[in-house]
Amino acid sequence: MNRSNTRSGTGANLPTLRHHNAALVLDLLRVAGERGISRLELAERTGLTPQAVSKITTRLRGEGLATEAGHRASTGGKPRTVLRLVPDAGYAVGLHLDRDELTAVLVDLAGTPVAARTSPLDLGAPADEVVADAAEAAEAVRGKRPVFGLGVAMPGPLDHRGGVLHRVTGFPQWDGYPLRDALAARTGLPVVVDKDTNAAAFGLALREPGGSDFAYLHLGTGLGAGLVLGGELHRGARTGAGEFGHQTLQLDGPLCECGGRGCIEALCLAAVARGDVAEAVRVLGAGAANLVGLLDIDRVVLGGRIVAADEAAYVRGVRAVIEDRARRDGTGRPTPVTVAGGGDRPVADGAAQLVLAPVFGGVSESGPPPDALSSIAGRA
Repeated sequence: MNRSNTRSGTGANLPTLRHHNAALVLDLLRVAGERGISRLELAERTGLTPQAVSKITTRLRGEGLATEAGHRASTGGKPRTVLRLVPDAGYAVGLHLDRDELTAVLVDLAGTPVAARTSPLDLGAPADEVVADAAEAAEAVRGKRPVFGLGVAMPGPLDHRGGVLHRVTGFPQWDGYPLRDALAARTGLPVVVDKDTNAAAFGLALREPGGSDFAYLHLGTGLGAGLVLGGELHRGARTGAGEFGHQTLQLDGPLCECGGRGCIEALCLAAVARGDVAEAVRVLGAGAANLVGLLDIDRVVLGGRIVAADEAAYVRGVRAVIEDRARRDGTGRPTPVTVAGGGDRPVADGAAQLVLAPVFGGVSESGPPPDALSSIAGRA
């Protein structure tokens, strides 16, 4: 994810931007890892004065978010004290509410998963039962650890700003349900909600800061896309971007759960159901090639449990379709195709990252972020 506004941006020495400046410092501490970073380097990279950096790091150390990591030789004078992030000072919970399965993860401040749990889920059950299951899973992976919040990812469409679901494909009874508020009331935690594909794409982008534009195609119980364009997660003006599975490939094709006919999702899942991997790959490849031709993206990343079952076949097959299109179009080097790995796990991991983003100065846009710099004792 493009974090030019955090890593290389200029901090402001104004009281109203204390949170922003601390987030700049925290992000640099996270990037530095165990090696750490000196106060002088922090000042140089943020544009803050050494005095401002000293005040911020003193406060972060007092809150347990940063600690000393030794000393580094200086070009003159005494050795520089090096600081590092304390990963276990706080955590985030990520939930993936799929149509038939619930995955819960706990990640630390460095984004490293430290606990995970998967259990059956019936997304068609009454809402209060689904919310109860989600809250129980979050509590199970959290234990007694201090957490900043809970990120939830599930099939769309939905309103990520208000945390309200729309007519989830195959489950229209969720239309208008305020999932964010319901889970916040149940768990007592700040909650953010987003589409499964958006969460996964967001998490994958954070692994490669400053990386290229890409489309994440998730094939599991459904089919959707998460788009990272211009270094940012692209949701669209009405948060409806990424409904990749419901583009029509066959006008008189089979009925899809969305109400349309010949959708790529319906065609692809039908092929999977009858064990025809070659046809599923061909259909997915056709859709991916359409997306590449429309957006001219740098790469395609495949994920989801169905892809995980035969990664080589899906990567090879989708790549072949895209390469064939590139040859016919004369557009030169074809778009690379890779795999996210981990089956459905990138969705839950990305959901947790939606919570952590504001802590480090990023913007998840999925709801009101928790105050990352207040004492976390009350969240323990």
